[in-house]
Amino acid sequence: MSNIHNMFAVDPEGPCCRCASNCEYTIRLSHINLDIMNMTNTHKLTYLITGATGDVGSKAVAHLRARGERPRVFVRDAAQARLRFGHGVDVFQGDFADPASLERALAGVDRLLLVTAGPRLAEWDAVAAHKAKAANVQLLVKLSSMDVEQGVAIGAWHELGERAVRAAGISFTFVRPTGFMSNLLAWAHSVQAEGVVRASTGDGGRAFIHSGDIAAVAVQALTTAGYAGQALSITGPEALSFAAATARIGAALGKNLRFEAISDEDAGRRFADTGASPEETSAHVELWRAIREGRLATVTDTVERVLGRQPIPLDRWIAENLEAFR
Repeated sequence: MSNIHNMFAVDPEGPCCRCASNCEYTIRLSHINLDIMNMTNTHKLTYLITGATGDVGSKAVAHLRARGERPRVFVRDAAQARLRFGHGVDVFQGDFADPASLERALAGVDRLLLVTAGPRLAEWDAVAAHKAKAANVQLLVKLSSMDVEQGVAIGAWHELGERAVRAAGISFTFVRPTGFMSNLLAWAHSVQAEGVVRASTGDGGRAFIHSGDIAAVAVQALTTAGYAGQALSITGPEALSFAAATARIGAALGKNLRFEAISDEDAGRRFADTGASPEETSAHVELWRAIREGRLATVTDTVERVLGRQPIPLDRWIAENLEAFR
């Protein structure tokens, strides 16, 4: 710091600041200002990713590493993170339920990508936002849900999470994706065993989005800070019914798959049988009902605006994951 102060030391016998703009002192000061700007611009930002071993988090880590960054990851299972990312990240083991572990991970961090899930996600968002604010984190990018706009199901949990982030007083961006294409992997067993997909969504549409697009938008918001204070609602290129999505998978497999409409009660029972909690089951039944009612079929152009390209279509995701359905 003393060197910077010395650069600004002014000779009392030298020219004053009211002299002509092309004087030697003014020219010298301009060069000093440019030097300081360059020093600031070359500061290497430190990024922290939570949920880093999940679908979106792991892709966000990959995007940052492709940019030459070495992000930090905040994970429960350090061994799994090291196995997945090798030596290309700094691993911080911890849990949102242990605020001290989060404080350690946040120390010296400039920007945070916050990925949380489950019925307690708003609680974890509040903890993370307040700890990030205390650690002087410049920007928090939260992976939220487009369903916030309808206040339904998991979107209601994320709405509370967004409120907590706002209340913390930290600079933020909310990335709000619609339904993930990767969620369709839940159909794999019934497709393999019976050639059928069952859902209570009726003819309602959903503009499924590729997790690669979600991660790319999140990283763009994180690294450019050009979307601070905004909520980015992102979707795939088209809204499709679950029956239409089933037909697309069948076409790729060369099979005639069948879509079977079921009741909310049946859908809830089947989901609970997977080991889901009552809160998660209720939220998903509410989600599927909202799709059936046509409330979640919106298509946006946000991916194109942020990334400068069209969002990835469902057919590409199916090709990438076709073996899971065979």
